[in-house]
Amino acid sequence: MNGTSEWKTIIGAEFEKEYYRKLGKFVNYEYQKGTVYPEKDDIFTAFRLTPLSEVKVVILGQDPYHEPGQAHGLAFSVKPGVEIPPSLVNIYKELHDDLGCYIPDNGYLGKWAEQGVLLLNTVLTVRAHQALSHRGVGWETFTDAVIRAVNTIDRPIVFLLWGSPAQRKAEMLNNPKHLVLKAPHPSPLSAYRGFFGCRHFSTANRFLSEHGIDPIDWQIENKNGRGLS
Repeated sequence: MNGTSEWKTIIGAEFEKEYYRKLGKFVNYEYQKGTVYPEKDDIFTAFRLTPLSEVKVVILGQDPYHEPGQAHGLAFSVKPGVEIPPSLVNIYKELHDDLGCYIPDNGYLGKWAEQGVLLLNTVLTVRAHQALSHRGVGWETFTDAVIRAVNTIDRPIVFLLWGSPAQRKAEMLNNPKHLVLKAPHPSPLSAYRGFFGCRHFSTANRFLSEHGIDPIDWQIENKNGRGLS
């Protein structure tokens, strides 16, 4: 069973609800009339790469990148060869300071997803060049259902909530087996208010290790396979 099929067994009922039917019509119309990111086949990449049974860490983003070639269905990630966005630059800086990871030459976070890091945006599509243009049309209801599904899992999971929109989801996270960590968003506008120095990555790994779960290898390698320590 691939990741998408596994998620469907848990949240498949959402696809039959009236809000999701309206959402589907809206999104299909948006793709028909203009440019929307990510490509249709990439909307559910996070679910395909990270089955629910393998989730160890959840990182919540807001909505997809809205410039050409960036979004591909993983929060904060961009495709190989695409310039690393400012927020991800700051995530890499914190990783370097926290765990000593070298700063890689690309922003593709598929390695994290394949280890059990659910890179979930709360809104899964966006109109080209218009941040938050698909906010409030139904995606939040769907991703809230996803968050609630993860919350019910009876094993230790870490939630990294960066910025106010992500932190508002904390009220849904009441499973005592889980760890919820909060920090300002890694955006250049807010990273210096407490994202830098939050040490979320080492804290998450320590929590996983203490519960007998393999920690995440957070190092994203350079495309050429070589890195500087």
